[in-house]
Amino acid sequence: MNTTTLMTWESFKTKLQENPELTLQFQYAADKWVDASYHITEIKQAPIVSVDCGGVMNSWTEIIVQLWEPSEKDSERAMQVKKALAIVELVEKSLPLNPLGIVKIEFGNSEFDTRQMYPGEISIAGEDLIVNLIPDATQCKAINRGGSCGTDDKGEECCNPTTVTEKPKIQLINFASDAEVCTPGSGCC
Repeated sequence: MNTTTLMTWESFKTKLQENPELTLQFQYAADKWVDASYHITEIKQAPIVSVDCGGVMNSWTEIIVQLWEPSEKDSERAMQVKKALAIVELVEKSLPLNPLGIVKIEFGNSEFDTRQMYPGEISIAGEDLIVNLIPDATQCKAINRGGSCGTDDKGEECCNPTTVTEKPKIQLINFASDAEVCTPGSGCC
């Protein structure tokens, strides 16, 4: 994960708090906007623990803000930032959010498959606070770390399928061979 370009919950929330009277807009692709009738349906906190291909454990927290467009458009104007902050306040009464958590915005509609995206540039245009969403991407942490697979090279060997060794096959042995064997349909189990 390239955390140098990712926004923390604390930074995202601060940006909202600095602009409570503006209208909150989300742009998910070039000239594609989340419809103004969107709702913030939930805010999730997801602690992530993983082991990468080099055998190294990684952990971080993601704060996921889910946006939903109703099928019937019920508003010509997106919510004000202060309404979004009221939702945040309600959530944080029950679930204290990690200020260092990485923010993701979850969104999809009939023209755009649901996915989690990062808030990129946040800008002001007139009365709008615009959150430009950028796609997430897969990556190999071993390449950035170098030598994580026990060698002195750059770590690519962990991510290259031609160098991954095949797992040994497990041989199953029936230790109950001298005793009654439980078979499907026999009624013993």
